Amino acid sequence: MKDNVAEEHLYLAFSHQYRDSIFPLHTSISLFLLSYCDCKLFKVFLVPTGEDVGDQCVTKNLAGDLEVHLISRCQLPVVVQSCSLPAVFVKDDKFCRAGLSVVLRHIIQKTFEADPSKKDVLELLGFKKTCLKACAEVSQWTRLCEISIPLAVERFLTASPEHCQAIPPDILLFERKLGEPVRVHNDDKIRRQKLQQQKAGAKAAVPVLGEEATEELKPGDIHEHPPSSLELSVAFSKLLAQEAPDAINREAPHIRKTKTSDLPLLDHVFAEGLYFTVADLVLLPCIHQFLVSSKKQGKNLVDLPLISSWYRRVQEVPGVKKAAGKCNMELLQLPELVSAPEEQLQNSVSVPDQLEEDNEDSHFIGGPRPTMTKLMENGIEAKFSPHPCPSWTLDWTSLPSAVSPGEGE
Repeated sequence: MKDNVAEEHLYLAFSHQYRDSIFPLHTSISLFLLSYCDCKLFKVFLVPTGEDVGDQCVTKNLAGDLEVHLISRCQLPVVVQSCSLPAVFVKDDKFCRAGLSVVLRHIIQKTFEADPSKKDVLELLGFKKTCLKACAEVSQWTRLCEISIPLAVERFLTASPEHCQAIPPDILLFERKLGEPVRVHNDDKIRRQKLQQQKAGAKAAVPVLGEEATEELKPGDIHEHPPSSLELSVAFSKLLAQEAPDAINREAPHIRKTKTSDLPLLDHVFAEGLYFTVADLVLLPCIHQFLVSSKKQGKNLVDLPLISSWYRRVQEVPGVKKAAGKCNMELLQLPELVSAPEEQLQNSVSVPDQLEEDNEDSHFIGGPRPTMTKLMENGIEAKFSPHPCPSWTLDWTSLPSAVSPGEGE
C-alpha cells in the first residue's frame, strides 16, 4: 500500500479450528477470499471468542502467506467492539464496515483499486456490481448465503450423529435454487444461440484458454471436463475475459424470428446463474465442510446432484484450487450424479418458497429483438434508415471504459 493510504485492519472472529477450516465459517470465507484475490492490503487480526486460545494453535495451520495477529475483544477499537465480526476498520478513523457481505465486497473493491488489471476480481461483484449488495434483512438470497447456510453447516457439524441424519433445509433450498431457470442481462441473445445449437444438434464449443489461465490450471483441468452446454461455454469465456465462441455467429433467420417466449431457458452454471461471483466463494467453504462431513458419515448425496455438479464446476475456475491449497482445503472429487425428481426434493424436507431475485437485472426484458417482436405483434412496423455518417469511426481505446459499449454500464 502507498504511504499516503490509511492502513486498514480486518478483524475476524476465532472460536476453534476443525479439519481444514477455521470457525466461525465467516472467518474461513474471508480468508479464502483474501487468498483467491491474492490480497495483502489488510492487516488481519483474529479475535478469539474463548479465553484459552494460544498463538500456536491459531497460527499453526493458517493457510498461505497471510500474516495473522491475535487480539482480544477488549483491545478492539471501540466502534468495532459494538459490531459483529468480520469488520474492517481504517486506522485512526471513527468508521468501520461490518458484516460478511459488506467486508467481502470491500476486499474485492480495494483489490481492484490497488491493481486495475485484476478485472476478474471485480467481476466477482456481478452485473452492475450488485452481488450480495442488499442486506440480509431485506434480501432472502443474501440471508441464505451470508447467514442461513453457514449457520446450518456449523450446526450440522456440531450435532450428534443421531441428530444430523437429514440434509439441512437451507442446503436443500440451495439445491432447488440451482435448478431454477436463469435470467441474465442480454439473455435473449444467448437463448437464441442455445436454440440454434439445439436445432443443429451441435455441442458447445470449448473456450480457448489464455496463457495465464492455462498456467494457473493443472494440465487437463478444463479439457478433461469440456463445457457440455452453451451456458458453460459462455460462463468460462466470461471467466477468462474472452468473447464467447458463438457470439460472433449470426443466427439463422428462423432463429431470429422466434418469439422470446418460445426460446429455451438457460440453466444454472454457478450460484447466481451463468457467472462466477462472490456468492460462489461464500458458499464453497460451507458446502465443502458439509460434503466432507457427509462423506465421513457415509451419507448418500443422491438428493444433491446439482450441488455436487456446482461443487465440481467451481473447482475448474482458475484460481480456486490455488486458493484452496493456501487455505489447506482438500477439495473432494465427487462422482457425477443423476438429478433427483423434483417431487423427491420437495418431500425430503419442507423448504421456504422460491427465493426472490435481488439482482437489478433479474427482471430485465429488453434489447432490440424482444422490442421488435412486441412492435410487430401489435401491428407496428419499424422502418430502418442508414446511418447518416457511415464513415465515422470512434477509437474506443482512447475513451473512458464507462462509455464503451463493451465495458460500460
